[in-house]
Amino acid sequence: MKITLDWLKEHLEGGFTVDDVVATLNRIGHEVEGVENPAEKLAGFRVAKVLTAERHPQADKLQVLSVDTGDGVLQVVCGAPNARAGLVGVLGLPGAVVPANGMELKVSAIRGVESNGMMCSTRELELGDDHDGIIELPGDAPVGTLFADYSGAGDPVIDISITPNRQDCMGVRGIARDLAAAGLGTLKPLAVPTIAGEGPPATEIRTDDPEACPAFFGRSISGVTNGTAPEWMRRRLEAVGQRSISALVDISNYVMFDLGRPSHIYDRSKLTGALVARRASEGETAIALNGKEYTLADTMTVIADAVQVHDIAGIMGGEHSGCSDTTTDVLIEIAYFTPERIALTGQALALASDARSRFERGVDPAFLDDATAIVTGHILTICGGVPSAVTRAGSPPADVKIVDYDPALSETLGGIAIAPERQKEILVALGFDVIEQADRWQVTVPSWRRDVDGAPDLVEEVTRITGFDAIASAPLPRADGVARPTATAEQLVERRVRRAAAAAGFHEAVTWSFVSEREAAPFGGGTWTLANPISEDLKVMRPSLLPGLLAAAQRNQNRGAGSIRLFEIGRRYLGATEHPTLGILMAGDKAPRSWQAGKARPFDAFDAKAAAIALLEAAGAPADRLQVMEPVEASGIWHPGQAATLRLGPKAVLAEFGALHPALTKHFDVDGPAMAVQIFLDAIPAKRASGPARTAFSPPALQSVRRDFAFLASDTLAAGDLVRAIRGADKASIIEARLFDRFAGQGVPDGQVSLAVEVELQPLEKSFTDAELKAIADKVVAAAAKLGAMLRS
Repeated sequence: MKITLDWLKEHLEGGFTVDDVVATLNRIGHEVEGVENPAEKLAGFRVAKVLTAERHPQADKLQVLSVDTGDGVLQVVCGAPNARAGLVGVLGLPGAVVPANGMELKVSAIRGVESNGMMCSTRELELGDDHDGIIELPGDAPVGTLFADYSGAGDPVIDISITPNRQDCMGVRGIARDLAAAGLGTLKPLAVPTIAGEGPPATEIRTDDPEACPAFFGRSISGVTNGTAPEWMRRRLEAVGQRSISALVDISNYVMFDLGRPSHIYDRSKLTGALVARRASEGETAIALNGKEYTLADTMTVIADAVQVHDIAGIMGGEHSGCSDTTTDVLIEIAYFTPERIALTGQALALASDARSRFERGVDPAFLDDATAIVTGHILTICGGVPSAVTRAGSPPADVKIVDYDPALSETLGGIAIAPERQKEILVALGFDVIEQADRWQVTVPSWRRDVDGAPDLVEEVTRITGFDAIASAPLPRADGVARPTATAEQLVERRVRRAAAAAGFHEAVTWSFVSEREAAPFGGGTWTLANPISEDLKVMRPSLLPGLLAAAQRNQNRGAGSIRLFEIGRRYLGATEHPTLGILMAGDKAPRSWQAGKARPFDAFDAKAAAIALLEAAGAPADRLQVMEPVEASGIWHPGQAATLRLGPKAVLAEFGALHPALTKHFDVDGPAMAVQIFLDAIPAKRASGPARTAFSPPALQSVRRDFAFLASDTLAAGDLVRAIRGADKASIIEARLFDRFAGQGVPDGQVSLAVEVELQPLEKSFTDAELKAIADKVVAAAAKLGAMLRS
């Protein structure tokens, strides 16, 4: 939310500066996102008077002006049609920078005549859209004065981030109230005019949806003149980013930003019959002020007459009944809408507005009468007219919250010892009513503080106004002796695999835990979808780490990265639980082109397999017992025939790896093949509790023996299964088995392959005899035969 210093002083009395305001706001919990000082943009621009205007000797459409700057007379060449002797305007001196285009003014010759600056239009100074001529100021404007000081356009603009719970600070007065409570100035009383009105409104008002619109107040005003709003009002609205439209529209916007109270003003000549707050009919449409047509559901509330919908209640007015230059009779709407209903409607329609941001947080339900009087007073003052009496349809929520409060909580809960007298002073300044009863207080919550429910909220109020920087620093208690490790077993595993992945040349990525519905769709969609996401791109809790890694790879490729090696440790959200996972993505070139290898070498599925096994081993998984098996069924993310899983038995899937399906990489705009790994850290079996200390390692006294075996096997047999079977043929003697050759072709029958395995044997107390070696070889051949593999002759 934006406010200006001048606007703030309308509600807050005191000799404070913009720096004082910024420091105090940050101290009491209202983060200032920035301060814009328009005076800096208008430096070098002065009020100046044209003394003479002569025709340029070399150009018919240019004039040579002599201009009084207050410090002397300068010659300026000007092409504006309204430039003339006696005109008082704005002169940009040499060195000034034109806000509209960033051009620095210099002394220059225009068609052979020296020009010492530029007479400016409103568009050039970004004060409006008029560019038909130069600015014309009143004749009594003080010549030589800085234009920023004269116009008030140099009023600093403060941009404040209002947290969602502080709906009372969605207006300048709410900000002023907090600042006054913090000791920066004194809050001025709010001037509410007393306007009785004559007779009932010319248009009937009622609410047929008391659940969503419990209160609908209104009055009509006849004989108004809808011209241009006063300059002070236009200046303030434009400073906070609102375009001035007309007096009636500007009045409604001004009260909203001033007091945090949205309203709507209808052109009564465009209404037919009664104006009613009701539920929309399913499929009913409305054209809003933004020119878009919206299809409504029967859960939404609208403001409609006997013919059509004129307002999407609490969010945006309709195009049909807006005020124009010809408007003479109006109807003022001041309503209270249930916050939850406004939020749901706004989300469903994807329609945001300043009114919605206030109604869905909860406006002051006790402010309807005063708001009606204030809006009416502005209209009568600026536009004239004759008001009717106020019609009150329904009644706003009138619940009064009383909180039992112990002042000692400021220290025990808030960490700051604040004198009870100061606490009471703060609460009263914020609008609370305090009744002291022995050591307990009865605190009545003001109607505009919907966020306060109990004593902890009151502690927050007194401590934030005092300043959280007053909380004394205190060390956490610590037991004597050496500190004990605090990392859990899961954290230790994540730490090991993170280091192992980084050591293997992968770069860690940290992506959002939320993805878009489009990104989640190839992975089966997400179990959890946010009802109110911060963005449609962050709507679904990710079912896999790969969407984020693929999006990161796409961004890196767009920036010229040729080799991408990314990993991430995070959570997948499936069912009712979250699953710690390590994700890896490899895309582009594994090795660049060189004189040795020629073309660049891309990543392949075996690179993914090697990474998966290495990281599983780092995580503590029994890598020697891993089985390579087919991918999980119904998983369409993997390239057929180029992906697999690593398991401990048929059901315990520890990881999946391989080449991603080309349709998936295309879906994420990733160029070329991409390899991926997902290691399911929560599936890795935990280590057993440590027993007695291991005996010291002593190398074997005898040299190991190696024997090679070549088998003919079906080309569908996984080589890993054969190696695993051979390794288990004689666990006492065989310490390692390794595949070193796979051959298919001449000499090998069709449908079969030759698999050559090196077996390492370790004798213990004595060397193997020939008979023992033959017995072990027979066990190896027998184990292979169980898989259909036969020893080659």
